[in-house]
Amino acid sequence: MGYIGVALMVGLSGAASCIGTSIAGQASVGAMKKNGGAFGSYMILSAIPGSQGLYGFVGYFIIKGFLTESMTMLQGAAIFGAGLLTGLVCLFSSYYQAKICANGIAAIGNGHDVMGKTLILAAFPELYAILTVAAIFLIAGAI
Repeated sequence: MGYIGVALMVGLSGAASCIGTSIAGQASVGAMKKNGGAFGSYMILSAIPGSQGLYGFVGYFIIKGFLTESMTMLQGAAIFGAGLLTGLVCLFSSYYQAKICANGIAAIGNGHDVMGKTLILAAFPELYAILTVAAIFLIAGAI
């Protein structure tokens, strides 16, 4: 059960980053048609939803010491829960963060100066993905 949790942790958070960066990247391609000179801003905003995949790897490194043949059912359930928590939160966080970034990219493409404000707004969904790493620390401490 613990191994499935780790697979969910790394797999869903990696898929989340793929989805998020793709959404923002697609918006960047559209915005470049109107304003090709802001590519640096587009690139930064497109990369931001990619951080959730890193949280899955961080979680794995926190949990991996508990993945042994002598792991108890309770430890396996805790690792499964941590993996499911991390995977799902990162999936939703990246998706909605990408929507914020995509709207900021579209606005920049239309000539609006919203880069800084978009970065601030994009930090809000990121917070919840970061909190999953804190939750993994707490779960690992309880195992």
